[in-house]
Amino acid sequence: MLRIVNKLHNLSFGKLMGVYAEGNRENARENYTQLPLEQGILEAEQEFYRYLQAVFFSTKGAFYALWEENGEYVSALRLEPYRDGLLVEAVETAPERRRKGYARKLLKSTLDYLKEGKVYAHISKKNEASLALHETCGFVRISEQAVYIDGSVNDRCATYRIELGGESWQET
Repeated sequence: MLRIVNKLHNLSFGKLMGVYAEGNRENARENYTQLPLEQGILEAEQEFYRYLQAVFFSTKGAFYALWEENGEYVSALRLEPYRDGLLVEAVETAPERRRKGYARKLLKSTLDYLKEGKVYAHISKKNEASLALHETCGFVRISEQAVYIDGSVNDRCATYRIELGGESWQET
């Protein structure tokens, strides 16, 4: 079931960290090399909480979309204002729930929820699963690089876009 969250106090941070467990482990290994892994993971989680509090949920129009099954978050993504639409970020499914279609259900349901407008995504050119997910949901590659909200450019990522409001993006 789709759940939309636009305030931090409406988000179960612990459940969200279950979805992002693998990413937090990677961040801990990369950014907190001087700490034991478990402590590094806690630092990564705390840093992410501060970002949500100070930046993400303070941005007008930003929200989380979550897929819930039996009260648990199984997949998540963030959307925030970008150019002339919204930018999808951090699409993730809990490691033990992958390959069951949850990210696809989440992304399609979120697009249905939005109904109209432009939605962008920056996707690593090496992330075959994410590329396939977005393409299956109707996103089209529009650039061979990603230009982030802060203006920085990443040539390892491509920019995708979908324009909502017509029937062409929906599956038949």
